[in-house]
Amino acid sequence: MTLDLFADANDSPDPRARQNVQADELGPGAFVLRGYAGASLDVLQGDIEGVVSQAPLRHWLTPGGKRMSVAMTNCGEVGWISDRMGYRYGTRDPLSGKAWPAMPASFLKLALEAASAAGYAGFAPDACLINRYTLDARLTLHQDKDERELDAPIVSVSLGLPAVFLWGGLQRGDRTRKVRLEPGDVVVWGGPSRLVYHGIASVEGSFDADAVRFNLTFRKAR
Repeated sequence: MTLDLFADANDSPDPRARQNVQADELGPGAFVLRGYAGASLDVLQGDIEGVVSQAPLRHWLTPGGKRMSVAMTNCGEVGWISDRMGYRYGTRDPLSGKAWPAMPASFLKLALEAASAAGYAGFAPDACLINRYTLDARLTLHQDKDERELDAPIVSVSLGLPAVFLWGGLQRGDRTRKVRLEPGDVVVWGGPSRLVYHGIASVEGSFDADAVRFNLTFRKAR
């Protein structure tokens, strides 16, 4: 379905606010904003590289001791961490002992605009998880539930290679849908859908070793 998310925003200086945005509804309070970040991809990619230069990507261990196939890092006031001690947020990178890099202005601007477009005005993310997917990387079904602010939405931005996104229900065993995500697509979910199980089934692309998918996930953790 196509929603006029900016029906009352014709005076906005942002040119996107003067156009309809294709928004595929996943469930109550959950949308895929198709191509929403398309014009910002080069800037976002450059800012990803800036964050990674300060806090390198790494493969966290699960509490059970398994190495995650997705490489991750963080920026913002807090960052998401996984190791044998469990899942949690911390203010410092455990590899360097330093504070996580500040969230780039381009990240914050996009997160605020996308959240508002989907009906979540006032979103104030303090964490951005950066995920890098190679062709063999997967992210199993999970809930984003380590945050204290479960009233705040999740904003997820796709860059690089396309991927098959899994969208389930509030129980792990609920039926899942497969949703193709292209670079520039932004998924926003909250409200009744805030704790829906989701994941990445596969990344699609050539066998070029340099071809990857990046994902930015914005959250209000504290």
